[in-house]
Amino acid sequence: MLRADAPHVLFVNPWIHDFAAYDVWAKPLGLLSLAAILRQHGCRVSYIDCLDRFHPRMPPSDPGARHGRGPYLKTPLPKPPQFADVRRRFGRYGIDPAWFREDLGRIDPPDLVMVTSAMTYWYPGVHEAVASVKAAFPRTPLLLGGTYATLCRDHARASSGADELFSGPAESAVLDLVKTHTGWTAAPQFNPDHLDTYPFPAFDLQRRIPCVPLLTARGCPFACAYCAAHLLEPRRLRRSPESVVAELDYWHRRWGVLDFVLYDDAFLADPQGHGLPVLEAVVRSGLAVRFHTPNALHIRGITAEAARLMFRAGFRMLRLGLETAEFEDRELDRKVTAAEFDRAVRRLKAAGFRRGQIGAYLLAGLPGQEAAAVARSIDAVKRAGITPVLAYYSPIPGTALWDRAVASSRYDLAAEPLCTNNAVLPCRREPFDWHWLSELKRRTEPQKPARRGIDNHRPAYL
Repeated sequence: MLRADAPHVLFVNPWIHDFAAYDVWAKPLGLLSLAAILRQHGCRVSYIDCLDRFHPRMPPSDPGARHGRGPYLKTPLPKPPQFADVRRRFGRYGIDPAWFREDLGRIDPPDLVMVTSAMTYWYPGVHEAVASVKAAFPRTPLLLGGTYATLCRDHARASSGADELFSGPAESAVLDLVKTHTGWTAAPQFNPDHLDTYPFPAFDLQRRIPCVPLLTARGCPFACAYCAAHLLEPRRLRRSPESVVAELDYWHRRWGVLDFVLYDDAFLADPQGHGLPVLEAVVRSGLAVRFHTPNALHIRGITAEAARLMFRAGFRMLRLGLETAEFEDRELDRKVTAAEFDRAVRRLKAAGFRRGQIGAYLLAGLPGQEAAAVARSIDAVKRAGITPVLAYYSPIPGTALWDRAVASSRYDLAAEPLCTNNAVLPCRREPFDWHWLSELKRRTEPQKPARRGIDNHRPAYL
């Protein structure tokens, strides 16, 4: 219930500036979780999404198409000078800036603005959004959080234009932040250490709800050399199965949502203690919904029982966190062996999953990585009878691999977060090479029979 004395808080999800971007179930879960908490405590909240695919000025589109995925509007932009050697087109992804200004003009002046940030190298879109908000509401305090603000704090403080940064999860601090900048206070109605007490994220603030991201737990027990999950969320917190099912039921029955996207970093890291009880509760609920796992599943946790329960619960798209099939030289992590990978694939197929539903992520573009090593991993995944999915490496400050990435890059990664963009293969010394990239992509495709008179050879380096 709104409180008359409570402030009006505006939440903003900024644009993406990049060579390519596509909405693969990408939603600002953290930002909308903060909005839900403040709304729970009586604040008036507004939300503007610069990535809104369903903005009224956009051509009509079906939110249920592609299970909730779809293309963003793209506007060409000048390519950053750092990427003069990259023969790709650069652009802004999201709504027209004029529409954003119009949307800002339609809302009452807020007492506080909170802006999120995603990939570190997407910060130009963040800066553009911050500048637009500041132009509309010059006297309103603006706070910046999210991935860029957490991992590139000094850069964000010096260049973003925000009045204050907040790093990492902000749920435990959000009421204090509001108090600091508006003077308003409220007694907490939830326990930051107990996820079951959190309100459901405010996805209803969106114009349409094509899908709902779902967190059954926060944090990751691993500290892989290439990943920042343990830096962004250092604590490991879990929800009860009953809480998870209650959220599924809410979005499905009240809002008609069919597609749920598992955002957990390690859903099956402890299958007996967490993953299996959640899956059993979902199956018992009888909800006819679909699940997708773009954040990858822990391969060791795919027991025969877990595979059967995922199939019965309605999992449709599975991604496995393989990273490399060079099992004898896994310096990046120790999460899986060759036998465990093969066993997991067999279990998923035995449970009823089809080949096209199962993919394994493979890292490409690592410091010092040869194309031949990636090609061998691609071939190994294809021999297992599932789909290889290339995941291009983006160097992340604070991770174990960061120093090697800085040393191997043709760019000054430490000085310019823009240059960590995985689209430019930043850890290759050579200039950007479409041939290197396209040949790896081609190798992931199903093998076609050689036609008479056609040379079907692969380049020597693959």
